[in-house]
Amino acid sequence: MKNYFLFATLLLLLGVFVLSPNPAAAQVDPWEFEVYPYRTMGRGVLEIETNNAIVANGHKEAGSGLSSGTFPSYGMWFNEYEFTYGLTDRIEAAGYLDLAKPNAHGLTYAGSKFRLRGRLFDEEVLPIDLGWYLEIEYRKNPQFNDATLEFEMRIPMQKDIGPLSVLFNPIFEKPVTGPEKHLGFEFGYSAGIYYRWMRALTPGIEFYGGVGNINNPEPTKEQQHYIFPVVKGELPHGLEYNFGVGVGLTHGSDHVVVKFNVALEKYIGAIFGPSSEHSWLW
Repeated sequence: MKNYFLFATLLLLLGVFVLSPNPAAAQVDPWEFEVYPYRTMGRGVLEIETNNAIVANGHKEAGSGLSSGTFPSYGMWFNEYEFTYGLTDRIEAAGYLDLAKPNAHGLTYAGSKFRLRGRLFDEEVLPIDLGWYLEIEYRKNPQFNDATLEFEMRIPMQKDIGPLSVLFNPIFEKPVTGPEKHLGFEFGYSAGIYYRWMRALTPGIEFYGGVGNINNPEPTKEQQHYIFPVVKGELPHGLEYNFGVGVGLTHGSDHVVVKFNVALEKYIGAIFGPSSEHSWLW
């Protein structure tokens, strides 16, 4: 009964963020349609991942939908390469290379990201497994984003209930440079509900959203909210995949977005020794 109560609570929170007319949320990151779990990369393991999103049906005006720059989102391909390394049993570090290909244009450098992510305590010590996430985003090309430097923080949450896994990532983002640097934090979310059917095939539903600054949220119709039916899984030789077709739920969202993420994991050697059994952070 306790597990089902927690499950219902998570669903209620998700519903509040997706459907509420006045939430505070951040711009959806088109390079990162990914929901982070509580678990981190294993110590000494390197993961190379490519995240891809294509706006199959979107806005034809610049600065609308998933486009924050001078190109329209319609037909744009967002292409990201992520390199993640497990520093300890609880902490991982990652670097990202972001590229973009607007419709009828070539593939162009759009920015870079650097982050640390960790988990707190062991699994099931708390009612909901919690983690932390800190990221710096560097956008040199104003054609895709006019904020040169941004700070992002997430709180990955996860609860496994029978064959179901419920993940929720509240996102807090703050421009450090650019015209919006004095406006405070933005708030966003990514979330997922997955049915662990088979190791190689796990169906699920993912949610992503963003509505503007905490102090001045955008009107409901201008907010962005997406729902993605997805399939994901772990294949032999360390391969993982996540594929989904997303639908925008508001006028401000792009109409149809296709995502396809592929990752390869391999142990290359650990820098640090095993974490202490009594450690809850490192």
